Amino acid sequence: MPGTAAADPLILTLRLDAVAQARFDRERQAHFPPARNHLAAHLTLFHHLPGGAIRDIEARLEALCASQRPFRLAVHDLWMMGQGVAYRLRAAELMALHAALAEAWQEWLTPQDRQALRPHVTIQNKVPAAEARALHDAMRAEFQPFDAEAIGLALWHYRGGPWEPAAAYGFAAS
Repeated sequence: MPGTAAADPLILTLRLDAVAQARFDRERQAHFPPARNHLAAHLTLFHHLPGGAIRDIEARLEALCASQRPFRLAVHDLWMMGQGVAYRLRAAELMALHAALAEAWQEWLTPQDRQALRPHVTIQNKVPAAEARALHDAMRAEFQPFDAEAIGLALWHYRGGPWEPAAAYGFAAS
């Protein structure tokens, strides 16, 4: 049973440019098991921030985004996750942004969120390993690295089901 709204955890994701987001969403729609696909494609930065601290979290995100410029992400590889497939992304700016937030929120972080960030966008998960391997191999045969642009952050409420939007922040205009 979900707790009170203040106790519900928050999830923080990176917002991507419309072209990259549409591509990831199309591929997720095509390959993620439909009964389990309740979310748009996403790059999660933090999985479980305290809902009771939402005002402090929002204030920090507003301040950070006011000074953060959009930046390029290299979509550089595919990741065979065992029961799924994801794109791997990299950008020095992303790692610095994540590190700054992790330091500020250190006391709140769960063991999962204390781990090193491995930026990825999952397009398939929770399928038999053979199915995941087949998709990975097919995608690997035609994979060409490409770029995406990080344009902001999105904060979500997790209440036991599909995520509910809490706030969206755009990075400062160039």
